[in-house]
Amino acid sequence: MPYRPCVGVMLINGDGLIFAGQRLDSNAPAWQMPQGGIDDGEKPRAAALRELWEETGVTSDLVEFIGKTNDWVTYDLPDELLGKIWGGKFRGQKQRWFLFRFKGEDDQINIVTEHPEFSNWRWIAADEMLAAIVPFKRPVYEQVVQAFRTYLA
Repeated sequence: MPYRPCVGVMLINGDGLIFAGQRLDSNAPAWQMPQGGIDDGEKPRAAALRELWEETGVTSDLVEFIGKTNDWVTYDLPDELLGKIWGGKFRGQKQRWFLFRFKGEDDQINIVTEHPEFSNWRWIAADEMLAAIVPFKRPVYEQVVQAFRTYLA
């Protein structure tokens, strides 16, 4: 089974704190950064900006591009999710992560979007982000935090 091509966005504020959204579809507290699939023919950076807008209402003029991961980062779904999401076509995701600095004001973040992903959001430090992510995605988040560490609080 192949991996689903995907992007992730680490959005940081001026203090080097990371945007974390609480997943709407989880009963347990599950916080994560914006992420989503790459559409056919879409470039990864364009997908990252689209996903950021779709999930947070943050438009491209409110962010500054800082960097991206050099390689794709992959993860496998846990057994209980395998075959149940994405039509059962993928065993996990391969992600290209992008780092953007938020240049706007907090009231310009709007998680009440057309297809909401998050019920709540906050700015958190990298260690809190690693503790808050679901365990099967933690190795990915550890790689992303390591890649962007110099820009974080």
